[in-house]
Amino acid sequence: MPEPLILVVDDDASILETVTAILAIEGYAVATATNGREALEKVGQARPWLVLLDMRMPIMDGWGFAREMKARGETIPIVVMTAAQDARRWASEIGAAAYVPKPFEVPDLLDTVERLQQG
Repeated sequence: MPEPLILVVDDDASILETVTAILAIEGYAVATATNGREALEKVGQARPWLVLLDMRMPIMDGWGFAREMKARGETIPIVVMTAAQDARRWASEIGAAAYVPKPFEVPDLLDTVERLQQG
């Protein structure tokens, strides 16, 4: 049985590397995508249990990704990761399970992931 996977979606390579490293140290399997379209492909292939999602990205932004997930009937929890002041509102707009404002503190990110993992 494959290890439960977290999909990290962000167009900033340093954010992808940092979040991936943090999650890997904590024992999570991680896949990455640099935009919403690539993330949709990864969801179809890898079946993550959680998506950490930036909102402002080229090609397909976080809103487009969330709309397509809903259209496909996917119920994978999404955590919005954004530097925008509107993080809470944006998370609410797409029906996200949570949000983590950037720059985030590592404990806050891990607490959010663990809380969602425990249901």
